[in-house]
Amino acid sequence: MFENFTKDVKRVNGVRINYVSGGRGEAVLLLHGYPQSLVLWHKIAPKLAEKYAVIAPDLRGYGESEKPTTDSDDSTLYNKRVMAKDMVCLMDELGIEKFHVVGHDRGVRVGHRLALDHPGRVKSLTSLDVKPTLEAFDEMDSDLAFAFFHWNLMRQPYPLPETMIGNSAEAYFDFLMERWCATPGAITPEAYEIYKRQFCNPETIHGTCSDYRAVSLDREHDRVDQGQKLECPVLLLWGANTKKRPGWQSGKATSMLDTWRTRAHSVEGRALDCGHFIPEEAPEELLAELQAFFAKSASR
Repeated sequence: MFENFTKDVKRVNGVRINYVSGGRGEAVLLLHGYPQSLVLWHKIAPKLAEKYAVIAPDLRGYGESEKPTTDSDDSTLYNKRVMAKDMVCLMDELGIEKFHVVGHDRGVRVGHRLALDHPGRVKSLTSLDVKPTLEAFDEMDSDLAFAFFHWNLMRQPYPLPETMIGNSAEAYFDFLMERWCATPGAITPEAYEIYKRQFCNPETIHGTCSDYRAVSLDREHDRVDQGQKLECPVLLLWGANTKKRPGWQSGKATSMLDTWRTRAHSVEGRALDCGHFIPEEAPEELLAELQAFFAKSASR
């Protein structure tokens, strides 16, 4: 896994960030989501590294990165603005000025905020299976609230969600992974074991709950920036196989493309025949889409 990549830890923005890096060329920053870690990218990172310099970190609170703790509902440690700054500081440490950002799930929320707050740094943004935070909540109907129950559970005051999830962490993790993956066998046993071990760490449970609890501040930031469109091109890819879990285009929600077009000047994308975990369920399609998009972005 991640053959020929270098694994390292750097202290940036007050936290230790674990990451792997490999390859040479234009830089690509890969940001994972919940309930996973940088391991999410193990199928496509080596292929990308044949043409690009690839950096895949664990977000703060996740994987092997530091997990700042708080015994309150303070959003300052895990709002997306501070998590985006982690990534900018990491790229500064690596001497990388401009880069493509590819995010999945929570990683999109960090990447979107990064592109808003640091527009001169981001060459392009790829969003995998996510709508912007503000619209995601504003459009949530009863079906989506049921399917995305963890959003409302994890944002409850400390320590309720930590206690509930921690008392049945393995069962909770297994349930999420089974419901969100539509492609049997897509997640390898090795990756699954790593995810589960990392997730069941009480510090990870607290860190990830804190990430979700920060949504009130994240929405406030997004509302302030609602009229600000991203200057970088945006690629959207989402899982169309929603037999086990409704997608973001279910019910009364507006289309993924229409929503993102209110947030960026240049938006393209399509659905893929898979579930939520696109980098593991459809790695070859994703790789082809990314390479074509990066090439197009470079010619702009």
